[in-house]
Amino acid sequence: MTEMNETNPSTVLPGQERYVAPLDETPLKAVDSMDESAPASNMWADAWRTLRKNPLFIISGLLIIFIVFVALFPSVLTKQNPNYCTLDNSLEPASSGHPFGFDLQGCDVYSRVVYGTRTSLSVGVFATLLVVLLGTLIGAIAGFFGGWVDAVLSRLTDIFLALPILLGAIVVLQMFKTSSSIWKIILVMTLFGWTSVARIARGAVMEAKNLEFNTASTALGSTPIRNLFRHILPNSLAPIIVVGTTSLATYIVLEATLSFLGVGLPTTTVSWGGDQRAVHSAYRPDGAVLPVRRAGHHRAGIHHDGRRRQGRARSEEPYGLSVSEGIFDD
Repeated sequence: MTEMNETNPSTVLPGQERYVAPLDETPLKAVDSMDESAPASNMWADAWRTLRKNPLFIISGLLIIFIVFVALFPSVLTKQNPNYCTLDNSLEPASSGHPFGFDLQGCDVYSRVVYGTRTSLSVGVFATLLVVLLGTLIGAIAGFFGGWVDAVLSRLTDIFLALPILLGAIVVLQMFKTSSSIWKIILVMTLFGWTSVARIARGAVMEAKNLEFNTASTALGSTPIRNLFRHILPNSLAPIIVVGTTSLATYIVLEATLSFLGVGLPTTTVSWGGDQRAVHSAYRPDGAVLPVRRAGHHRAGIHHDGRRRQGRARSEEPYGLSVSEGIFDD
């Protein structure tokens, strides 16, 4: 262009002169170059690099690891058989080797709390996983396809949402009292607990499906189902993970409540809820729920904060709803 302007200036109208810098003055290779030796990165890796520098995240993670260790290896912390009870020790106070004393039946409270961790934590973890899977699937389908699919699934969600989870669980468990399996409790919790996850997943998917990456993927020939499970859902997981993490302690408390009311796990199964009726010492098994609840809330809050910061750094906020902002007021 500069050569044309110099050789034939009459071809350029007034006000249309343009300057094109010589190629040696614009080192485009240096500007556009990429360090190919750098390790591959993604949003999860960036979030982990941010979270691992947060002391609260580390403390909460260590506490959760300790609770999982207690559930997997209870014999390491106590050698006492939780089912060994003698009336000679009925309501005895704390002593050496028995820091929490004995209950009315003469059972060691400390050993029953330690061994009850496995049962209560198993119920909470499996119930949370099933609730998150079912709620995410229903919410994602409703939010992605919309139309009559969204209308039907939303009305179904409203029906289950109107049923109190505790009352519904009591009614269903009373109908199937012949079965004493732990999976009965988990399935009942899943039946009445998926609604909140479904609503949040629906909102997150509805926002993420309108972002540019979904449009670009569709233009490249990707199918709607592939877009949903390969691109949209991974970018909608942040609020779902937050709600799922905070729900873990809720289902542990729910199992304890049902067992306390006599409709949950059988009395022969050692659990936190089953022991609450019999404990008369200074320590109660429901106090063990507090560390689980607080650790889960801290981990969820820090995870959401880390994902949100990384999303802002990438100038993209695919996280859907803002309901998680009030979750940590517990």
